[in-house]
Amino acid sequence: MEIDEISGTVIDECIALHRELGPGLFESIYEAVLAGRLEKRGFRVARQVPVPVEIDGQLFDPAFRVDILVENRLVLEVKAVERLSQSHIRQILTYLRLLKQPVGLLLNFSHATMKDGIRRVANDYNPR
Repeated sequence: MEIDEISGTVIDECIALHRELGPGLFESIYEAVLAGRLEKRGFRVARQVPVPVEIDGQLFDPAFRVDILVENRLVLEVKAVERLSQSHIRQILTYLRLLKQPVGLLLNFSHATMKDGIRRVANDYNPR
């Protein structure tokens, strides 16, 4: 399945989840329910994936954790904040760069509509 197809399904699930639960819950709730729904749809889903950092040939213990990794290639960062900031975008870009992945979704469940809380973030990494 192409990454855009996976992204589309994730976005559909986020919108449905937001319609059902609404804004105002903790990020961990949205993360757990979204991961469960994606698993039910047949996706391989991992939560709180450690992201190691390699600098100058040295591997450092995971300094970061990705909220959800779908099919070992789509990075999802779940937020429940009033407004996304540049630091949130930099955070997911760092994850994409360290994991050598091209695309991630920044998902903020605190907006009135989920459509307003979705940001597709692209890294310049090309896996081919």
